[in-house]
Amino acid sequence: WDENADLWDQRAGDRGLEFQRTVIDPATERLLALRPGELVLDLACGNGASARKMAEAGARVVAVDFSERLIEHARLRTTKHADRIDYRVMNLTDDDALRSLGARCFDAAVCTMALFDISDIAPLGAALPGLLRAGGRFVFSVMHPCFNTTGAVKTLEEENLDGRFVVTRGVKIVEYLRPTARKGLVGPPNQPVPHYYFDRPLSVLFGAFFRGGLVLDALEEPAFPPGAGDGGLSWRNFTEIPAALIARMRV
Repeated sequence: WDENADLWDQRAGDRGLEFQRTVIDPATERLLALRPGELVLDLACGNGASARKMAEAGARVVAVDFSERLIEHARLRTTKHADRIDYRVMNLTDDDALRSLGARCFDAAVCTMALFDISDIAPLGAALPGLLRAGGRFVFSVMHPCFNTTGAVKTLEEENLDGRFVVTRGVKIVEYLRPTARKGLVGPPNQPVPHYYFDRPLSVLFGAFFRGGLVLDALEEPAFPPGAGDGGLSWRNFTEIPAALIARMRV
């Protein structure tokens, strides 16, 4: 991630990648229902786009990421409300590091499009109930485990139907149940090196947090609205297949 950090920061800018802004952020904000003064844990914060947005809304944020270089970019980009954001370098697979964040001190936790970048989410699933206050919520977003994985194949078909040509798009999935780790280039194009994506079925993804004691109480599957696409195989053209899944879990 340190090798790719400069390009990701350049493409994300101050507000995050376009996909995050248009598809992920609206649903995340609805489910998070952030209140001013709350203390939020931003997990795998990247260059701090979500942390800055939450600080702008009046929250206090502890934002952590495994990449030292991304944390450097996050600090440089945080020119407003810097007193509300505490950036830290942290390995989210490290039990001791997670416990060091404190006990029952966070009103909410957020992980924006990053759980599939983490090799083992079991430590996070076990730790979160002890980090969140009673009634605290955890909102996360991921590439949709059923449709938008590194092994998925997008299809584009043209059919002559009653004298007119009709174009349909679909997704072909040949593997789902077995968790897989594949190198991919799903983020910004032309990044220096591919990085691993960890695809998990829904049962494994949610199971890591169910075992820790969290319960699911909201779920959204956003897709791009009709008319947003350009006719190709971009996710903007798949208006009936959700590219992402956003969930809210509670202690």
